[in-house]
Amino acid sequence: MGAAGRPVPARRGPPPAPAAPPPPPAPPPASPAPAPSAEPAPAPAPAPPPPPPIMTEDPQAYNQCLTDLKAAGAQFTERPRIDDGDGCGIDKPLEVTEILPGVSLKPKATLRCAAALELSEWMRTLVIPAADQALPDKGRLTAVDQASSYICRNRNSRSDGKMSEHAKGNALDIAGFEFEKGDVPMKIVPDSEPTLPGAFQRTINSSACLYFTTVLAPGADETHKDHMHLDLIKRRNDYRVCQEPN
Repeated sequence: MGAAGRPVPARRGPPPAPAAPPPPPAPPPASPAPAPSAEPAPAPAPAPPPPPPIMTEDPQAYNQCLTDLKAAGAQFTERPRIDDGDGCGIDKPLEVTEILPGVSLKPKATLRCAAALELSEWMRTLVIPAADQALPDKGRLTAVDQASSYICRNRNSRSDGKMSEHAKGNALDIAGFEFEKGDVPMKIVPDSEPTLPGAFQRTINSSACLYFTTVLAPGADETHKDHMHLDLIKRRNDYRVCQEPN
């Protein structure tokens, strides 16, 4: 008790410490990372278009062609149908040894009748008269040196691209001509010289487009630098490609 007998209040202690805040709730368990999606498989390459079918000869037109070719004096043999796959082939191939009487094809050429007939007409009406006029010292023209007739390949022998007319028997490559006087064939070459041999070379290049729908003169491009290419590809409105030497 304090003085005067009054009771002394009991000393109060410090206030209790505030309660600790509850711990934050635990985060939800992490979802497993999604597996990386697989790359979609590439779409399959489209199938290449089927090769064109071998052209079937019209019987009436073919028989007329044979009649005309025989009348021209060509020497040839009819051969069995050629089908080398991939669209290559000739329905009614001819193996031609003479394109006109006394004018050989060296070596013999395998062609469609239509191609052989156009070659025969061009030689008869233009090439031989031009040779007689421009090259009288060489004597009679006796042979056509051909570099390629029927062969199953694409244009310019590429691994892709369009099929060559050679693969249809519609084309012939000519490297030169042989004459009765002289042991060396006359090569077909670009010739712009103001001479009779030059005039002959230019005449055969330009005149061929009267009979063939494609004429690539020697030197027209790298793949035709040493021969003349002739073919009978069909284009709209009878359009023709007549390419002179570069």
